[in-house]
Amino acid sequence: MISRREDMTPGRPLHPAASLRLLTTEETSLERTSDRAWQPTPGGRGGALIDRVVSPAPRDAWQQVLRSDPLALETQSPAWTDAMRAGGGFEDASRLYETRDGRLLVLPMVRRSRAAGAAVTEASNPHGWGVGGLLAPGGAAPGEVAAVFGDLAGRRVLAQRLWPNPLMAQAWASGAPPRARTIPRVAHLLDLEGGFDHVWSKRFQSSSRRGARHAERAGVTVESDSTGRLIPEFTALRSQAVARWARLQHEPLWLAMRRHRRQDGAPKMAAIADALGERCRIWLARVEGRPAAAMMVFTGANAYDFRAVMDESLRGFRANDLLLRLAIEQACKDGCRYYYMGDSGRSASLGKFKERFGARPYDYAEYRLERLPLTAAEEGLKWAVKRVIRFKDS
Repeated sequence: MISRREDMTPGRPLHPAASLRLLTTEETSLERTSDRAWQPTPGGRGGALIDRVVSPAPRDAWQQVLRSDPLALETQSPAWTDAMRAGGGFEDASRLYETRDGRLLVLPMVRRSRAAGAAVTEASNPHGWGVGGLLAPGGAAPGEVAAVFGDLAGRRVLAQRLWPNPLMAQAWASGAPPRARTIPRVAHLLDLEGGFDHVWSKRFQSSSRRGARHAERAGVTVESDSTGRLIPEFTALRSQAVARWARLQHEPLWLAMRRHRRQDGAPKMAAIADALGERCRIWLARVEGRPAAAMMVFTGANAYDFRAVMDESLRGFRANDLLLRLAIEQACKDGCRYYYMGDSGRSASLGKFKERFGARPYDYAEYRLERLPLTAAEEGLKWAVKRVIRFKDS
C-alpha cells in the first residue's frame, strides 16, 4: 500500500525514522535454513506501507542500503548504473522507497536514455546486465516486494523487467501479482561459509581439485588485474568463442558478432571496469603465453562471476579449473558470503560444470509487467529468425 505515489525531489529530507534501521538477528527479514542458504521468512501477499518514493534514488541512501543487504551484488550498485549509462546508453530510473516504519528500500532500475512517453521500458536489470531487484536492510520481505510491485504496476510505462537475486526467489514469488509474467530461470551459487579451505576440501568435487593441480603442473600461468589492462585480451577471447558458437549453432557469423558487440562489446567491458574500479577483477590464464581462459568477477558483499570464456583448443590444460580455484579463494579472502556463478539456462552440462565446484542450483523467476504482449512478440520473432537460419541450440 502506498500513501504517496511519488516524490521526484530527491532534495527533500527523509523521514527521521528512515535511518536505515539495521535489523537484529531476531528482526531480520531473512533467516537461516538447514541448507545454509538465505531464504525469506514466511509472509503474506499484503504490501508494506510505503510513505514516499524518490526517483532517481539519492546515491548516499542507495549506498547505505546496498551495504546493509547481505545478499547484495555489485550489479545492484550505483556504480553499476553508471556503467550502464556509459556503456549501454541507459539513464538512471532507480527508486528509493521510504516505508511508514522507517525502512528504506532501493530498486536499481534504468531506462533507455532516448525513450519518452508511453514507449518507455524500464529494467532492473536489462538483458545482458546481470541481476537487479530490490535492496533492503537485512533483505526484502515478501510484503515489501508486493508493495514495490504495486507501485510499478500503477506507472505509465510500457514494460518493466525485473531480474531479482535468485536467493530472494521465495520473497519475489510471494510478493508478485498475478498479472506479472514469469520467466523461469536457474542460477548456480556457491556458499563460501567456512572459508576457502573448507570450500576446497568439502565443496569442490575431487575432479575439480585434480583439474586445478593438473593445470599448475602443465605450466598454466594466471594473472589478475583490476585496472582494465586485460580487457583487450579478454574481449578478443570472447569474440573467438562467439565465432565458434556461431558455427555450432548454424548462425551467420555477421549476425552473431553484431549481437555480441551490442551486448558485450569492448566499450561495455571498459565502462564496467572504469565504474567498479577495484571491485572488478579480470582473471586470465595462459598456456605458453597464449590466452586460454578468462573471467570477469565483481566483488562486494558477494562475488559475481559475470562473464567467463575459454579457448576450446586448449581445454586439455584445465585452465578453467585453476582460474575458478583462484577466483573463489580471492572471494573468500575478500569476505564474500556467496560466489554467484550466473544463470545456467537449460544446459545440463553447464550446470554440472558449476556443481563440480560446489555450486548449487536455485530455481527462480524473472518478472515482467507489460501493457502490451512484448514478450510474446519477442519470442515469436526469435523463433521465426531461428527457423529461417536453421538455428541449432547448442
